[in-house]
Amino acid sequence: MKNETTLHSVEETENFAAAMGARLKGGECIELVSDLGGGKTTFTSGLVAGSGSLDSVSSPTFTISKQYHSKKFTFYHFDFYRLTDPGIVAEELYEAIVDKRNIVIVEWAESVAHVLPKDRIRIVISKLPDNPNFRNFSISVSGTYKYVLGDQK
Repeated sequence: MKNETTLHSVEETENFAAAMGARLKGGECIELVSDLGGGKTTFTSGLVAGSGSLDSVSSPTFTISKQYHSKKFTFYHFDFYRLTDPGIVAEELYEAIVDKRNIVIVEWAESVAHVLPKDRIRIVISKLPDNPNFRNFSISVSGTYKYVLGDQK
């Protein structure tokens, strides 16, 4: 199942992601795909806030991973931008994925594709050529995770 939507501001992105975050149940693996500065951290911030977390979200580009906590689950946010060989971090990713109390968010997932579950949520964020402040979100989910789309078709 696939959904596409265009968002026109940081606030719209955060609100859209927060609505999705409120629908998370635990055990989801979310792959975020975009260019640098595409909106991955903004989306993650909204997602985490929507789950009820008060944690401040920042990009894990230089730390590789970060954790955020809500009352229901722990978010593991990985960024593999600088890693061509993820080594032991791939094991940490796998351990986070198999624990259904976690939500796992992965950026720049090419080097860990072999660890990611086939059944995951994939969100491709792209800037619109006519307005680089607008973002198109293409969300692909399996039947297992169609609930994250809410009432959207």
